Amino acid sequence: MTIRKAEEKDILRIIELLGQVLQIHADIRPDIFIPGTTKYTVSQLTELLGKEEKPIYVAVNEEDVCVGYAFCQLQEQPFSTNMVPFKSLFIDDLCVDQHARGQHIGESLFEYVKNEAKRMGCYEVTLNVWAGNTSAEKFYEKMGMKTKERQMEYILEH
Repeated sequence: MTIRKAEEKDILRIIELLGQVLQIHADIRPDIFIPGTTKYTVSQLTELLGKEEKPIYVAVNEEDVCVGYAFCQLQEQPFSTNMVPFKSLFIDDLCVDQHARGQHIGESLFEYVKNEAKRMGCYEVTLNVWAGNTSAEKFYEKMGMKTKERQMEYILEH
C-alpha cells in the first residue's frame, strides 16, 4: 500500500467511498443525511484537487486503486483575538473501503496526515466525529486523539 496525493484518476473511486461514509452517517442520523448521495460531486472533487490548503490523500493498493482517503483542510488560528496564533490540519473526512478494513489502512492514513501536519508546521490535527459513530471514536482514541470540545444540539419540533 502507498499513500499519495489524490489525482483525477482517483475521483470515481473516491466518490464510491464517499457513498460508504454517507451511509454510515445516514444510519446514525437519518434526519440529516440523505442516503444515496455524496458530500462532493465529480466537478467539486476536480476543483478540490487543485487547492493546496485542502489536500486529499489516498491510500492505494498494488494496482494503484484507491482503498481509502483523508480529506484535510489547513486552518490558521486564531478564530478570535483571545487565542494564540497557530496552524491546524483538520481532517474533514477519513474513510477506508469497507472491504479493506482491518488491514491498518486507516492507521497508515492517519499517521501520514500527522506527518504532513508536522511538515507544514501545524500545532495539531483535529477532526469531528458524529455522536453514535462509536467505531470512529474508538479508532481515533486508539490513534492517540483526545476530545477537545463537544458540539451540542437541540432539535426543534416542526
